[in-house]
Amino acid sequence: MYAQMVKSEGSKPREEMSPEELAFQDRVDNGEKIEPKDWMPEGYRKTLVRQIGQHAHSEIVGQLPEGNWITRAPTLERKAILLAKVQDEAGHGLYLYSAAETLGVSRDELLDKLHSGQMKYSSIFNYPTLNWADIGAVGWLVDGAAIMNQVPLQRTSYGPYSRAMIRICKEESFHQRQGYSIMMKMAQGTPEQKAMAQDALNRFWYPSLMMFGPSDKDSVHSAQSMAWKIKINTNDELRQKFVDQTVPQAEYLGLTIPDENLKWNEEKQGYDFSQPDWTEFFEVLKGNGPCNQERMEARVKAWEDGAWFRDGLTAYSEKAAKRRAAGAVAAE
Repeated sequence: MYAQMVKSEGSKPREEMSPEELAFQDRVDNGEKIEPKDWMPEGYRKTLVRQIGQHAHSEIVGQLPEGNWITRAPTLERKAILLAKVQDEAGHGLYLYSAAETLGVSRDELLDKLHSGQMKYSSIFNYPTLNWADIGAVGWLVDGAAIMNQVPLQRTSYGPYSRAMIRICKEESFHQRQGYSIMMKMAQGTPEQKAMAQDALNRFWYPSLMMFGPSDKDSVHSAQSMAWKIKINTNDELRQKFVDQTVPQAEYLGLTIPDENLKWNEEKQGYDFSQPDWTEFFEVLKGNGPCNQERMEARVKAWEDGAWFRDGLTAYSEKAAKRRAAGAVAAE
């Protein structure tokens, strides 16, 4: 039944596959990892470049909403924790750019596509962090949604991506817990602090639901990505799991999910909930979100400001290569 669902939604039928494609699909179906030097369909490679590249960009751009609050954290401990978290995000971007490079695309190419608007990053990072409670909401909700998305990717079919996700997921669990800790402190604080926590939840709830991507019936890439086991779960499955996990956490905090239609469904053993505004989602993807322009300007500026350092590294590596070549000639 699952195979029929995937075929009907647009993955390539086996009878239309070449011998190489059939052998590749059999390896994927058997749970084997695909490695960089293995044969793969061009569509598989392009899908991975798109997904891993956008994932890497999201980690890098994701530093901006929180990095803005490092100097304004309420205590030295919170400052150190947030600094470590933002540093982790940079590392995640590094792992993922490295994984993408195994597919024959350079980091410079990926960043050029980001800066030119040809590649996207997660829509959630185009929303502002207005106060300290927002940092808690980002950690709790945004990183919670990221974990829900990323844990299955440890079983994705492409080896370098799968292995990168193991460490990333461990660190994301720390990120989610520190966010929940902030929200707990706020919710148990003064009435004004609890109101700030509720306001942050109100503003980040639906953008967090958007992080899983559009509904399966509207998703362009899901069917083929699942047939290739690049994705393990559908967007709607992951969104449902996120809601079911997060609602009890909000109840423990004494906060209210901003959804009048939220209710427990005994039959499906999960919550019924309202879908986000998908019109807003696609507008943000087009560049019309609250912070799209600000985020891209910050990234382009960082790239341009670092040009002198990249040029220095390139010059040094070229000189070192010449010295090594000269030494090899002399040794002969």
